[in-house]
Amino acid sequence: MGVNDSAQLARPAALVSLRGVNKSFGAQQVLFDVDLDVAPGEVVVVIGPSGSGKSTLCRCINRLETIDSGEILLAGERLPEEGRALAAMRAQIGMVFQSFNLFSHRTVLQNVAMGPRKVLRQSRNEAEALARRLLARVGLAHKADAVPAELSGGQQQRVALARALAMQPKVMLFDEPTSALDPEMVSEVLAVMLELAQSGMTMVVVTHEMGFARQAADRIVFMDGGRIVEIAEPDAFFSAPRSERARDFLSRILEH
Repeated sequence: MGVNDSAQLARPAALVSLRGVNKSFGAQQVLFDVDLDVAPGEVVVVIGPSGSGKSTLCRCINRLETIDSGEILLAGERLPEEGRALAAMRAQIGMVFQSFNLFSHRTVLQNVAMGPRKVLRQSRNEAEALARRLLARVGLAHKADAVPAELSGGQQQRVALARALAMQPKVMLFDEPTSALDPEMVSEVLAVMLELAQSGMTMVVVTHEMGFARQAADRIVFMDGGRIVEIAEPDAFFSAPRSERARDFLSRILEH
């Protein structure tokens, strides 16, 4: 058995599967033979030092980055290369980035309702009703008519989360969603993410927030140098990591 060993065994059929994924940017290889399964309803938190390939892994899952070799499957189907088939499958994968990427000239309500109207072909009333429910869920019902510039960073990120949820995705990807926020705003975003994790949403989360990782993750994936070094449940990982590289990483970050 390799690094994926018993943590990968006896799991339900995967919703997201990566098989032998390799990725390079020019001459620099950033992912090496990555294998990972994410079960329905599972929360997988990906941690590791900067430059370890975490964000690239996340972006490859919905083909924001193409892979050089290997395969990525969603619910057993390979991600299409391009075109309408890729767009349709990508619509099933929600993503929240470091930057909020909201449309500055549209209201919060319009930002959240846009995807359901344009992609899911919902009526305006349907899309706006869904948007209002999701804004209430992230604690921003009272900001429906505001524009992004009138919101704090934490509020903008919660709108971005509501916008991703509005597409009713099968899986949610988070690429360091709190790294661009002021410290006092981090907790409000993590609280919404924790509620989402506890509700049964399938999630892959790249983060430096170890408290969230401990509390929300079903499994921790530790990456270094473009490889998955270790996969473990949170208690086991944080109390007794098996690899020397993970022990070194934790000793550095948990001292601060």
